[in-house]
Amino acid sequence: MAISQIIEQAIEELMPTFIQIDRQVKQNLRRVLQAFRDRKVGAHHFASVTGYGHNDLGREVLDRVFAQVMGAEAAAVRVQFVSGTHSIACCLFGILRPGDELLSVAGAPYDTLDEVIGDRGAGQGSLKEFGISYRQVDLTESGEIDWIALATAVKPQTRMVLIQRSCGYAWRSSLSIDDIARIVELVKQQNPNTVCFVDNCYGEFVDIQEPTAVGADLIAGSLIKNPGGTIATAGGYVAGKAAYVEAAACRLTAPGIGSSGGATFDQHRLLFQGLFLAPQMVGEAIKGNHLAAYVFNQLGYPVNPMPFAPRRDVIQAIQLGKPEKLIQFCRAIQQCSPIDSYVDPVPGNMPGYESELVMAGGTFIDGSTSELSADGPLREPYTVFLQGGTHWTHIAIALENLDF
Repeated sequence: MAISQIIEQAIEELMPTFIQIDRQVKQNLRRVLQAFRDRKVGAHHFASVTGYGHNDLGREVLDRVFAQVMGAEAAAVRVQFVSGTHSIACCLFGILRPGDELLSVAGAPYDTLDEVIGDRGAGQGSLKEFGISYRQVDLTESGEIDWIALATAVKPQTRMVLIQRSCGYAWRSSLSIDDIARIVELVKQQNPNTVCFVDNCYGEFVDIQEPTAVGADLIAGSLIKNPGGTIATAGGYVAGKAAYVEAAACRLTAPGIGSSGGATFDQHRLLFQGLFLAPQMVGEAIKGNHLAAYVFNQLGYPVNPMPFAPRRDVIQAIQLGKPEKLIQFCRAIQQCSPIDSYVDPVPGNMPGYESELVMAGGTFIDGSTSELSADGPLREPYTVFLQGGTHWTHIAIALENLDF
């Protein structure tokens, strides 16, 4: 059966799922609108200041709106965060001190944190170089949280537990909000002073709650992923308990300055509007994930999650088995991108990654995985990770461009 025919069949069978996703979008949008109303967001909040960024009313209100949406005490939304990895690193360095231990409870974290932790690279100021140790609770053979091991994993020196919500470049289930709540409960039973920190990248608005609403102390992510609604031009955020947010902000700026500095360079309108659009954009990406999973499952390729499985992030993993197929998939996505459709994706090295990557994403915001992108490390079993999409029909068009 041709891919176009599979897509038509998929649309018919997935329509009840799409309707349910739209219901969830409505719930999340209601939450965002309530925060805008409660904080009395107005056109005057779009104005920006220059220089140090002192007394920036728009930025301060955006922080409060974001915190309310995330179910957190406080938030810091800044264009000075260059990526999700940078936001996460600021949280790690803001809270951890020499002699502390960082414990990852969902196996190895995302590749770009290896050098932050100190597993790769040297001489750049990793946690390891500052005397902060690292340990991880490996996943089970089936790729799930090892709940038995986690129940006794926290030690007196475990200052922070790192919870990676998304699957990353791994063939495992991403974490649900219920999973995160259970992790937090288990950790706090062992040591109530251990900080539960969630790498929230790719997970925002996938559920009707965020990790900070179910007990997580701190979360971080990127604005060119879900919460930027495809129009935020740069930046990241941290949200959670006020003291921890301020500690992370002090790593971004400087002790004594913290969250009170940082000009937003006339980006306020886009950041507010991006947050408003985010629930809808995430809903469309989730629909596209279901569609891609259905198509490639029908074609006989292993997919994760399965076509009708509940979504926990906006990433669809497809195991292609051969390097040329990984390149071919990325090429098809690039050719159907609105920007740089003529560019041919080839394997290359990327800062922070161990393996060569093949990346496709002709996006209006450079590197924006909330639009439509696909990438994967050039290593066995040659899995491609499809992300984002402003509308599921765009993903359908890209899939029709494949010649598998």
